[in-house]
Amino acid sequence: MGFLFGMFVGFSIGIGLIISFAKYAKIRSTRRAFLARTVAAFARMTVQDSRKILPRQLYPPWVVFSQRQKLVWLNVQLEKIWPSVDEAASELIRASVEPVLEQYTPAILSSMKFDKLTLGTVAPQFTGISIIESESGADGITMEMDMQWDGNPNIVLNINTKLGVTLPVQVKDIGFTGVFRLIFKPLVDQFPCFGAVAYSLKEKRALDFTLKVVGGDLSSIPGVSDAIEETIRNAIEDSITWPVRNIVQIIPGDYSFLELKPVGILDVKLVQAKELTNKDIIGKSDPFAVLFIRPLPDKTKTSKTIGNQLNPIWNEHFEFIVEDVSTQHLTVKVFDDEGVQDSELLGCAQFPLKDLEPGKVKEVWLKLVKDLVVQRDNKYRGQVQLELLFNPSGTDSSLKNPFNHDYSLTSLEKALKPSNIELEGIDPGKAAQKKKEVIVRGVLSVIVISGENLPPVDLNGKTDPFVVLTMKKSEAKAKTRVANETLNPMWNQTFDFVVEDALHEMLILDILDHDTFRKEKIGRIAMTMTRVLLEGEFQESFPIDGAKSGKLNLHLKWSPQLLFRDCDTQ
Repeated sequence: MGFLFGMFVGFSIGIGLIISFAKYAKIRSTRRAFLARTVAAFARMTVQDSRKILPRQLYPPWVVFSQRQKLVWLNVQLEKIWPSVDEAASELIRASVEPVLEQYTPAILSSMKFDKLTLGTVAPQFTGISIIESESGADGITMEMDMQWDGNPNIVLNINTKLGVTLPVQVKDIGFTGVFRLIFKPLVDQFPCFGAVAYSLKEKRALDFTLKVVGGDLSSIPGVSDAIEETIRNAIEDSITWPVRNIVQIIPGDYSFLELKPVGILDVKLVQAKELTNKDIIGKSDPFAVLFIRPLPDKTKTSKTIGNQLNPIWNEHFEFIVEDVSTQHLTVKVFDDEGVQDSELLGCAQFPLKDLEPGKVKEVWLKLVKDLVVQRDNKYRGQVQLELLFNPSGTDSSLKNPFNHDYSLTSLEKALKPSNIELEGIDPGKAAQKKKEVIVRGVLSVIVISGENLPPVDLNGKTDPFVVLTMKKSEAKAKTRVANETLNPMWNQTFDFVVEDALHEMLILDILDHDTFRKEKIGRIAMTMTRVLLEGEFQESFPIDGAKSGKLNLHLKWSPQLLFRDCDTQ
């Protein structure tokens, strides 16, 4: 009996163990399948999915989301092959950069050529890489690589000056950090799977180097060191910096579509500057401005010089070719003309073209700084006023461009049609042989309405203000009556000016205080005709430049006419 009972218990326990093991195996299999599905789901997760699941404040300290991937493997291989890369790259640089240096050679020098050029024994280090999918689309790949180089190159330039002096100048202690862009395009079925590669310096974060005359002192010839350094920097800026790109053909074919091409025209009206720094011991600075998008000599524009003036008014128009709106910017540098000596920089500023809306004029005041790269000097150096208009290539020809001689206002479009040329006494049969330059003329009506919160000038805390209106080009003048002892004068006076060339005219309003023996200037308002040409009529309050407080309320109206000036195209 005991034997049977033990046998029964043992059998029951065995059956139980078998059933338990089967259930455990099934549970384990289910868990493994669930874990496999979970791992697969995590493998498909993007950075954005991870951020949705886990808030940033709960990230472990070792978690870093970065679009830049490390390139330790590339740096190791580059160090091994660097001697061969140095030899090939040195010849490439000599062949491509030397013509650019000649193009940028300043007036004080007659020529610049390489005497020696090797990149040294220290290979650059690539610190990160990212793929920019949106740049090239489906038919190409864009790659950006962070690079750092503290090199020991052997670069010697033979510098010939206008004075007949030859200087062997060594470029040493080079330190560079930046981002290189590589575009592999188009993608093809043939190995290595892309037809060409275009390379460019996407971003130059830092470039430091020193110049040393071999066996001499560069400072012995004034201005040469600065001229050489500026030439080198400009050559790098314009020969390799994006949107400039250099194309290397991998598979034979036509890759002209990768070349740099214009995408539009930037019209710039340099209006005025105010509160410039005075660099002259006697008198005031003699400012002029230099403007460019690319620092090529033939693409740089220079304004006229305004003598003895810290608040110059230029009202000059320039045009620039634009190749890439998203990355390019307009640079303005204001100098003090020192005559036979080198001009001294008063300040500089930049404006990104991506902030412009095509076809619409944008008025900007740019604060001048000492250096566009290292902005550690917070000293106020004045401001410069610009009117900017970007006209993309291939846009409708009726797009308004008030800076262009061929510009036609909406109300004048009918008069500009060939069928109406007879009205101006021009033979339609000869119109094709003539260049018709449109001169925008008409009547500008200005209502000086009132002033607000003018600064007190008299001892009694009041002011006796009046306004002098001047058309800058024609020198036509008018003035309001004197409003006695008030900081908030009311005039409501209308003045009409016949304007012969509205595209190049300016209205200047000087606000003065009237006294028996003298007239003290309170401030000034200067404006171009651009807005009234575009809008036809408007009313606005204008702050008074040069005054501690105060506004002037004005109403402007433009009544246009046309004048055709014929010029033989032959």
